[in-house]
Amino acid sequence: MIVGTPKELFEGENRVAMTPASALELQKLGHSCVIETKAGAAAGFSDKDYKDAGVEVVKTAAALWKAADIVAKVRVPDDGEMKRLSADQTLISFFSPVADEAKMKSAARKGATVVAMEMIPRISRAQKMDALSSMANIAGYRAVIEAGNNFPRFFTGQITAAGKVPPAKVLVVGAGVAGLAAIGTSTSLGAITYAFDVRPEVAEQVESMGAEFVFLDFEEEQADGASSGGYASVSSPEFAAAQLAKFREIAPDMDIVITTALIPNREAPELWTEDMVKSMKPGSVIVDLAAEKGGNCKLTVKDEKIVTDNGVTIIGYTDFPSRMAAQSSTLYATNIRHLMTDLTPEKDGVVNHDMEDDVIRGATVAYGKEVTFPPPPPKVQAIAAQPKAAAVELTPEEKRAVETAAFKAQTKQQVTLLGIGAAVILLAGLWAPASFMQHFIVFVLSIFIGFQVIWGVAHSLHTPLMAVTNAISSIIILGALMQIGSGSFLVVLLAGLAVFMTGINIFGGFLVTRRMLAMFQKS
Repeated sequence: MIVGTPKELFEGENRVAMTPASALELQKLGHSCVIETKAGAAAGFSDKDYKDAGVEVVKTAAALWKAADIVAKVRVPDDGEMKRLSADQTLISFFSPVADEAKMKSAARKGATVVAMEMIPRISRAQKMDALSSMANIAGYRAVIEAGNNFPRFFTGQITAAGKVPPAKVLVVGAGVAGLAAIGTSTSLGAITYAFDVRPEVAEQVESMGAEFVFLDFEEEQADGASSGGYASVSSPEFAAAQLAKFREIAPDMDIVITTALIPNREAPELWTEDMVKSMKPGSVIVDLAAEKGGNCKLTVKDEKIVTDNGVTIIGYTDFPSRMAAQSSTLYATNIRHLMTDLTPEKDGVVNHDMEDDVIRGATVAYGKEVTFPPPPPKVQAIAAQPKAAAVELTPEEKRAVETAAFKAQTKQQVTLLGIGAAVILLAGLWAPASFMQHFIVFVLSIFIGFQVIWGVAHSLHTPLMAVTNAISSIIILGALMQIGSGSFLVVLLAGLAVFMTGINIFGGFLVTRRMLAMFQKS
């Protein structure tokens, strides 16, 4: 098959659906590649780059659409592109099937196949093709960068000779892919970051990234928040009112607000009202990632940046991924390449459009001269399933109590085993030389002192304590080496065992510690 990519016609769109790197991978699947001249120029990919990757470059869009069996693009095709779509041709693109029913019917009448990238099911094996997540990740990152560009102060706090600079306070509303990307970027820049989501089960993810989750004192929060497929569901009126009340409470303290809340096939919910904007400090920034669907902020203007009377900047851009065209194109082209891998299971250049496959069926909106949207639910469970209803969330104090009880039980078991071992050694010492009792007394005292020291350390610090126990083991192994030349067989045996066990502890302890430290190193 010939896979082709035309130049995007949407004004301001800089992305391209095929990169030289993805073209090389497509050719490994047995496909040929063709691209319209200068289609990748805005993303930093020249015609020469494509030619070097074995891609044929054609001069016009008409020639591209005529040559390609499969057309891959970014934006929803316009009416002129839909006219060029022919029978038995496959179009892979964002398509907006809910809003463009007429285009679906047009493609079906022609006998063309349309794969809508935004309809890729949110199941585990489809993550590599999930273009919505790829673009949302970029949008979340770029939203923080855009906010920083318009914010008149540092993100991170500083203490300088000229005075103390407080860190910025950032609130991220919505902890989906875009929200988590924004949280990660904000915390990396040193801001004090808060996050809110109607799904309380994401609090652990938020806190693991260094942000503070904003909880609501609302009993139905757990029931109303989550839905299948990893998206938030519509909240009850009571929950929505409690949510707005919480936002009004914290709005005056926030320097930057990034809203990402969207519900599939619905207008964006209004979460940041006009009075909240008025309560914010001059110089504050709001970035509304839901602007394309009406916006989460009441005052958002789509595709514009405005400054309110009280000096709050509101950014309603809808092209954040396009503002990072090289990165966006690379990720989107990779999503398409993974989809083509599923469509070409034999890697022989022959497309097998298996409508029994969850991913292919879910993303296909026109096939076999029929409109196939909406798709049936996937056979496998979505990534973000609802939490079990019977699960009981423990308070931090209860969690700490459970962990402490488990630690104490484990420690008591270890002490019992040590006591039995000491008794056995003592019995053996009755037949040993008199000097053995001196060693035994030191041994018992060491156990007692070690137990008292370790017991006073919080169990959460026991793994970092490993480096200290390595040093203690080093002392033990030196003592064992001194005793290994003793004339007593029992002392030599015990010294040998001590050398063996402490050797394992030393080398194994440092190995584990090294691996732990590597987890916190940035590549």
